[in-house]
Amino acid sequence: MELAIKFALLLGSVAVGALLIFCIVFFLRPLATTFWLRRIALYRAGLRKTKHSTSVGQQTVWHIGAGPLLLLLHGAGDQAATWYRVAPELKRHFQLLIPDLAGHGGSEPREGMLSLGTLLTALEELLDSASWRNRTFVIAGNSLGAWLAMLLAQKHPHRVTRAILIDGGPVKNPAELGLMPKNREEARKVFGAILDPSSPHPANFVLDDLVRVSNSGPISRLLAAAQQGISQYLLEGKLGSLQVPMDLIWGASDRLVPMGFAKKLQSLIPNCTLSVIERCGHAPQVERPHEFTRVLLRLLQPGSDAPVHDGVKPSEGVR
Repeated sequence: MELAIKFALLLGSVAVGALLIFCIVFFLRPLATTFWLRRIALYRAGLRKTKHSTSVGQQTVWHIGAGPLLLLLHGAGDQAATWYRVAPELKRHFQLLIPDLAGHGGSEPREGMLSLGTLLTALEELLDSASWRNRTFVIAGNSLGAWLAMLLAQKHPHRVTRAILIDGGPVKNPAELGLMPKNREEARKVFGAILDPSSPHPANFVLDDLVRVSNSGPISRLLAAAQQGISQYLLEGKLGSLQVPMDLIWGASDRLVPMGFAKKLQSLIPNCTLSVIERCGHAPQVERPHEFTRVLLRLLQPGSDAPVHDGVKPSEGVR
């Protein structure tokens, strides 16, 4: 009995110590800790992580499921784990393929400028490897991922059967908000632009971590490369000729890539639908996962072309 008590006390001490260490790490590196927890959630959802060699380095990709292939692309400075809240439901309908974009998460290159060309090359080579070689696929991309989705659709219309653009696209953004905050107040403005006012907003130590990460991570590398030849990746004058069906999903409260951008994009793409999710900012898959999943699955039903507002068809009484 005494031995059992001692063992229980030891386990309790270890648990308290582990919790204390976790709290310290979270306080010092909250964004990295959040990404780690989300990646754990992908594992728990059954996704398998593999590495694939490309000309720009090893690329990390998560995959699971059977049926039609759905490629999910995250935004700048993010990683595959941004889809952790929607992957458990989507895997029931699709074979999911979720990469860490080049220079993000577990994918190389680790240093140097990070151009859109590098990200695109890595994606193309990844799609030509493993069991999904030569498969057709649907793409859903958020923010920068939406831009890359359009570039893939333009270059490979024989493989991309549909593209879903989520709060992003390959035209100039009229918003002036920068993505590299220099101090806490600028970081607060960034979160204010990407989150709905009703959503929890981060504490000061998270804002400070955003300043550190933004100025040393993938976003700074992308912006450094953006000064060289980004115009070749803008498709503003070419969208009318694209043959791949396109749909837009947008957070109504997004001020990083605002609704005016979505409406302009819709006007440039023939037969493009716009589905709006209320009380939602720049990343619907994280902020409003249930509504986002309903909208996405409806759009991907055979023969579906009706836009959705807040996950409800306009014919059901929502504007």
